[in-house]
Parts: sequence; C-alpha cells; structure tokens
Amino acid sequence: MNKQPFLFVVAAVLLALLLAACGGQVQEAVEQVAPTVEAVATEIAVEEAAPAEESAPAAEGGLPDLDGREITITVENAYLPFNYIDPETGEPAGWDYTVWDEICVLLNCTPVYVESGWEGMIQAVADSQFDVGADGVTITEERAEIVDFSDGYINIEQRLLVRSDEDRIESIEDIVNDESLILGTQTGTTNYETALSYLGEGRIQAFEQFPFAVQALIAGDIDAVIIDEVAGQGYLGENAELLKLVGPSMSSDELGFIYPKGSDLVEPVNLALQELKANGFLQETNAFFFGPQFDITYDDLE
Repeated sequence: MNKQPFLFVVAAVLLALLLAACGGQVQEAVEQVAPTVEAVATEIAVEEAAPAEESAPAAEGGLPDLDGREITITVENAYLPFNYIDPETGEPAGWDYTVWDEICVLLNCTPVYVESGWEGMIQAVADSQFDVGADGVTITEERAEIVDFSDGYINIEQRLLVRSDEDRIESIEDIVNDESLILGTQTGTTNYETALSYLGEGRIQAFEQFPFAVQALIAGDIDAVIIDEVAGQGYLGENAELLKLVGPSMSSDELGFIYPKGSDLVEPVNLALQELKANGFLQETNAFFFGPQFDITYDDLE
C-alpha cells in the first residue's frame, strides 16, 4: 500500500486548519478538505482489501511449472513402436520416450523411466508404485475404476495376424465359424478382451508377451493372433514372408497415459498434450513412429 498520498492530505488538512484558525474560518477549511481525505482513505481501504495476485508458476508457453520434479514413468521396453531398446545404441527409445521427454521440457519436470512387465503394470500404477504408466494403454471404463487416464493421444486398430500361407482366415468370423481354429493374444490386454467377445476361453491361447504368441503362430501351434495393428507391423520385418495382417479392424481403441487415482499430474500433462497437438510435435512424432520410415522390427530386437 502506498501511504504517501494519505500523509500528504493529512498534512494539507493540518495546514488548512492552522491557517483557518488564524483567520477564524475552521469550519470552512474542514469542509473544503474533507472530500479529498475521504477519497484517499477509500482508495487505501480498497487497496488493502484486494488480495495479492498470485499467478501459478509457468513453464514454457504459460504451461504449469513442475519445478524440476522427478516423474517415474513405467514402460515395458518390449512394445514397438512405443518403447524398446534400440538395437544400434542399446539405449531405450520409442514413442513414449520421445513424447514424455518433450512433455517434461514443456512442464519443467524430469522423466525417470522404469521398466516393468505389462502384466501387473496397471495395478502397480494404481498402487502408486509409479507416477505414470506409458505403454500404449487402452482407455476403458473398467481400468478407469482404479486409475486416472490422460486425454487420448492416438487411436489404434485391432487386426488379425496370420501365417502368410493362411487361406482359411480373412476375418474374425472365419475363426468363429471354424471350431478347430485357435486364436492367440497377450494376457491382460484389450486384445484379449476383444477375443473373448468372439470366442470362448477354450479357443483362446493367452501369452505373457506378444513375441511368444507370434512365435507360436509361426510354429503352427495357433492359427492367428489378435493384435494392435501398429504392433503387428513390427512383427513383419524379416518375417514378411511368413506373416500377414488380414481382415478389417475389429476395434478402434484410444490410448492414454495412466496415473494413480487423484494424481495432480493429469491436468498439467493434458495441457502439455494439447500444446503438442497445437504445435505439430505430436503429428510429426506419430508420422515417424507409425509410418513407413520406422523400420525397426522385433527381429531387430532379438
């Protein structure tokens, strides 16, 4: 509060009263200066009553500033193109790393990546063992009961992967109608849930990881694998002569990051994702990792 105007007016009043006393006009002097005193007093009262403006700290572009906070982000390091160990450098890489590194640039945070298996990952995040789960997690109502989701960042199609010489299967209906056919997938995934929507458990072979399911397919132990299309592309590579994707999409799933319930990271990360969409970073990243120029396959990771 600036008290100088008030002190100046008080001094003026005292001077006016003094002069008025000498001239016998005290009442007239008081009436002349009273409006000014009242105006200044009101201004000071309003200034004191107004709360100090506190703006939330901001990082790049006015986004929330997390002040260098460490964020533990769990990934599988076995799910192309989202996360993997680069065969040339031996370093972790993939869509999750690229996007989360940029999110932390925007929010002024420090990403700390922790490898963990897919099975149990969602529950581990729900139990606050990690701040974030970033592993191509499909947004579902059931999962949203135990974890919070970010806004969706991409849609993934579920397709069928079969042997290249397969002529019995062109869609999921062909598998449904032929009881001799066995469908493989990974346990705990929405792919498994989609398989259950078409077949009974007795005709579904669930594996701990998709590479095991694909090897079983190549070996002839199962007849098809239901898998996310982008992941299926990663299995072609040197196996292009052995495998192919067939049929229309059976489900279009939106993916999001997961957090423990009530996490204070949900809103800041959503704002960062909006910025990455607006500035074109997300589109460029998606074009690279989900486009033809990304040629790393699971064969390269062996």
